[in-house]
Amino acid sequence: MSTTGWLAAAGGNTQSIPAPHVEYGQLSPMLVVFGAAVAGILLEAFLPRRHRHRAQVWLALTGLAGAFTAVVVLAAQGYGSTKVDLLAMGSVALDGPALFLQGVILLASVVAVLTYAERKLEPKAGGEPADTFTAQAAATPGGEQERAAVRAGFSTSEVFPLTMFAVGGMLLFPAANDLLTMFVALEVLSLPLYLLCALARRRRLLSQEAAVKYFLLGAFASAFFLFGTALLYGYAGSVRLGDIADVISGKALATPALLSTTQNDALLLIGLAMLAVGLLFKVGAVPFHAWTPDVYQGAPTPVTGFMAAATKVAAFGAFLRLFYVAFPGLRLDWRPVLWGVAILTMVVGAILAVTQQDVKRLLAYSSIAHAGFILTGVIATNKQGLSSVLFYLLAYSFVTLGAFAVVTLVRDSKGEATHLSSWAGLGRRSPLVAAVFALFLLAFAGIPLTSGFTGKFAVFQAAAAGGATPLVIVGVLSSAVAAFFYIRVIVLMFFSDPKPGGPTVAIPSAFTATAIGVGVLVTLGLGLLPQYFLDLATKASLFVR
Repeated sequence: MSTTGWLAAAGGNTQSIPAPHVEYGQLSPMLVVFGAAVAGILLEAFLPRRHRHRAQVWLALTGLAGAFTAVVVLAAQGYGSTKVDLLAMGSVALDGPALFLQGVILLASVVAVLTYAERKLEPKAGGEPADTFTAQAAATPGGEQERAAVRAGFSTSEVFPLTMFAVGGMLLFPAANDLLTMFVALEVLSLPLYLLCALARRRRLLSQEAAVKYFLLGAFASAFFLFGTALLYGYAGSVRLGDIADVISGKALATPALLSTTQNDALLLIGLAMLAVGLLFKVGAVPFHAWTPDVYQGAPTPVTGFMAAATKVAAFGAFLRLFYVAFPGLRLDWRPVLWGVAILTMVVGAILAVTQQDVKRLLAYSSIAHAGFILTGVIATNKQGLSSVLFYLLAYSFVTLGAFAVVTLVRDSKGEATHLSSWAGLGRRSPLVAAVFALFLLAFAGIPLTSGFTGKFAVFQAAAAGGATPLVIVGVLSSAVAAFFYIRVIVLMFFSDPKPGGPTVAIPSAFTATAIGVGVLVTLGLGLLPQYFLDLATKASLFVR
């Protein structure tokens, strides 16, 4: 047989590999964000330095607005309720929780980008306006190269495409329908954040220390998640969440391989535990919380706000999908563990926050306590619990962004004045800023007529309906402890004498003013008129399998 004939014969017996089917229209929110991120990289490469900052700001805002419009269009077409679907050959879910959380992430990211764009708070460098970020990221802190970059008026406008890549990963994370896609999304959202944490203009060594801690601990958490994925694949023979649920419930077709792996639940339980470690790290739950105060304190404050809001929304979305879609059949196994984690998280976060003397560390421990409150809604394991968690994430994200935006305004000669003693008498120096910060603190405490009260009431009510009344009691007591340190800060601002020569309150540009204004409106709106958004969260509470 000739060579040609042999090739023809072989080719005749070869089956063609089917091309993957990708629903680009339904995936448009993520594609728009990733497209804006790639365009931002091209702007960095080809646009003159003096034009980059403004172009990057408007490109990021336009990309986020376009992606949010796509989310609204998909929801209007019924993809969040009646037309739920699995996309990209089953690896991405398009359902109510995915669209709701993607909308929250995009809106929070718009507010975060506004705080990134602020250039009136720092003194001019080299005759050019300066922002929160270092003049040259690769320069040694305090070295000649850094000083030269400052004199030249350089700015690190790469933070905008980095943030867009992180947002893209966050959009995919709560929508991932298989463990490998979820892991890829986890890495795509995490890697830019490790870099962003190291880019503070002031206190560069503290910023870089925060980035190294976040990177090292985040790498361990990712390794746990990946190893858990491998163990679950060994148990179920699939990484799809729905397939894993079928194997656990006994609905899957019995094969010799499955019969051998499912005789022992060790692979299943250890794999689930490792996945939980990876996700609990991202939400900052005890005992995987140690990175949170150091990273929140060292990172540039706009990045801290972005992480505290958007990352928590994405991580809890993935947490809900994993436990509600893949492991509902193991509820009796994982609920007691989450009970313990939620109690520890609420108690440790509230108690340690009382001892803090730095505003950013106080807000970090507050974030840990709130992770515990949100976990009470997850533990409810009912539709009411799911909708209450969605609403809580919406409310919490805007309060957090607003609070960190206010922190950027209180400044002394060294930059942001975050020590609590510097905030004494702030209500006399700047009554409006102090009143706004007090509103955010009251919302964190769960005082009525704020979004925080509505969110806490919803998750506690859902937990009680799900049989977790003792957990609700612990949550209420922890909220009382947390209210003490929030009110302590308010008393310090309004009823203490200002220190002579103390910090001043800077006048921000329209960017930061808008970010704070949005935070105030959402905090009051969700507290005074929450019903529409509660109904929206309830309608979105349906996972697709």
